[in-house]
Amino acid sequence: QVHLVESGGGMVQAGGSLRLSCEASGGTVSSYTMGWFRQAFGFEREFVFALSRSGGTTTYANSVKGRFTISRDNAKNTVYLQMNSLKPEDTAVYYCAAGLNMKQLTDSKDYSYWGQGTQVTVSS
Repeated sequence: QVHLVESGGGMVQAGGSLRLSCEASGGTVSSYTMGWFRQAFGFEREFVFALSRSGGTTTYANSVKGRFTISRDNAKNTVYLQMNSLKPEDTAVYYCAAGLNMKQLTDSKDYSYWGQGTQVTVSS
């Protein structure tokens, strides 16, 4: 069973950048589809970005297109979410997730393992 720990959240002004990290233990990130989701206060959890097990396929939400990127460092067993040009509407708790036998990379129900989340706050 893989254990995921996110880090890198914080408070930043609009237009700034943050890089979130998701470090895995008990399993290797290259063995899973890795996803990032976020949940703003009072809203449902939503999909942000995903990376296939092969690393060859990425999927992202339209709201982060051109601003966020996902990457993986197999040596560090860590997945990253680079967030640039941040907007106040990006404010949320960001969660890392891992899944196998995925039907749809954007569906949170297909992910079996979740981190505890890291808060990102973007001020205007």
